[in-house]
Amino acid sequence: MAWSTRELAELAGTTVNAVRHYHRTGLLEEPERQGNGYKQYGVQHLVTLLRIRRLVDLGMPLAQVGDVEAATDPAPEALRDLDAELGASIERLTRARAEIAAILRERSPAHTPAGFASVASRLSEADSSMIHIYTQLYDEEALADVREMAAADTENLGGDIDRLPADADEATRQRLAERLAATLARSFRDHPWLADPAAHLSRSSLVTAETFVEAVTGLYNPAQLDVLVRANTLARQQTETQEGPDHD
Repeated sequence: MAWSTRELAELAGTTVNAVRHYHRTGLLEEPERQGNGYKQYGVQHLVTLLRIRRLVDLGMPLAQVGDVEAATDPAPEALRDLDAELGASIERLTRARAEIAAILRERSPAHTPAGFASVASRLSEADSSMIHIYTQLYDEEALADVREMAAADTENLGGDIDRLPADADEATRQRLAERLAATLARSFRDHPWLADPAAHLSRSSLVTAETFVEAVTGLYNPAQLDVLVRANTLARQQTETQEGPDHD
């Protein structure tokens, strides 16, 4: 029994173009043409093509198919590497599905930072942008604390800061800074690492500091930055006062 290219492709569940591609890459031997000019494929061609399709279905890159077929090991290293890659993909897809479920459940924006769907409604535009940047600078433990701090913002201070105009007057800035300071002081007490985050950085201290400065200056207007600086200073003073004069 002999088959044409089209018949061979149909039997193997693939396309004529795929068969021709396998010829070009050397994976499938090209038969000699008959007197009528047409190729005639035999059983071995079909078996080889089915084996190629099997490996492709498993996710094997075409560049490695030949090596796998030629290997004497029943489970060559290429298959072990592929299995590891598939395992990593499954984990990534499982996380993605969980994140999508949380986003749909909380009705939060699709671009909500990973893990923050439950507090997305409390995040201002600038806060959400900063957290996206934090995900590249801090480890998971630190991000969990950031999520906890966002959930604790019951006064919607982030929204108040987001709405603060660049020309806000002195009294408005000070009132907002004092309100924010109380929240920050509590965060400093509950999460001491905020004073020295080195142990929770996923980048170098220099890269983190430079990125943070660029981010806040790009996301907050002058009045907002002024409030953040004032609140940070007040919060640290409050924390030191409450911890006592002997605190280092």
